[in-house]
Amino acid sequence: MREGKSLNSESLDYLRQIVTDENIRVDEPMSRHTTFRTGGPASLFMRVSDTLQLMKIKSFLDKAGEQYFIIGNGSNILVSDKGYDGVVISLEMLRKVELRKEKTVYAQAGALNSAIASFARDNSLTGFEFAAGIPGTIGGAMIMNAGAYGGEMKMITRQVEVIGPDGEEIVLDNDAMEFGYRTSAIKGRNYIVLSALLSLEKGDVSLISEKMTELAKKRKEKQPLEYPSAGSTFKRPEGYFAGKLIEDSGLKGFSVGGAQVSEKHCGFVVNKGGATSSDIYELIQKVQTRVNDNFGVVLEPEVIMIGEF
Repeated sequence: MREGKSLNSESLDYLRQIVTDENIRVDEPMSRHTTFRTGGPASLFMRVSDTLQLMKIKSFLDKAGEQYFIIGNGSNILVSDKGYDGVVISLEMLRKVELRKEKTVYAQAGALNSAIASFARDNSLTGFEFAAGIPGTIGGAMIMNAGAYGGEMKMITRQVEVIGPDGEEIVLDNDAMEFGYRTSAIKGRNYIVLSALLSLEKGDVSLISEKMTELAKKRKEKQPLEYPSAGSTFKRPEGYFAGKLIEDSGLKGFSVGGAQVSEKHCGFVVNKGGATSSDIYELIQKVQTRVNDNFGVVLEPEVIMIGEF
């Protein structure tokens, strides 16, 4: 993200030369592009269709000092109701998934984790089942080392291709990614994920399908998938479980406006209907305060806040 002035007409004219008209929108409501289904307008919203477009746009915005933010599926962000005074660049069209060699899957940053899991299954490859239900794209999954049910990206990632701070393409192997709990070498740096190579193993299609079905059933039983959310709202504090701390603080079902601590799983904040980003933000703060008061534990949000709160 870069700090800078609002877009001027010359900047807008230049950017319109890079992408087609249907992929550039002024004052686009971010509620259309986030899984919370909230958020005010981005000054400019752009979808890129290839890496070259992305590199041109990044180079221009960096030189112009314009503010920008990269999104995939919008599954781990909370955009202010006031919107975002800058450019939101969506990678949702960069979603190619293909087989490289016998057991290696190549996926562009905008490919949904669910689509990659289905592709792996259809090619008799096991190891990605845990990620089938993780909302969002592989790009976001790499940044935060997404994980579930005993698996995490660190276990299956061979290398990640990124655009570096100066616009150069960089290839990071597993060690260079510095994967940790919900973090990686990419987080906090001016890198943009382009693609990932995943190392999987040969498996039996029926067994892979069975495992994916079993995990999907567990998710449906334990998680509030029927409501808009950003997945798990808080990181797991060392030695604790966020959901249990929240429930033990008497916050199950606690609401602010249309935002609620899920009654099914207290680790989730959900949009029960008509919630604003301010509702969600206030609820997160109240949960943090209550849990800290009761247990002396500071809950850190997994959700990335964008704009002014």
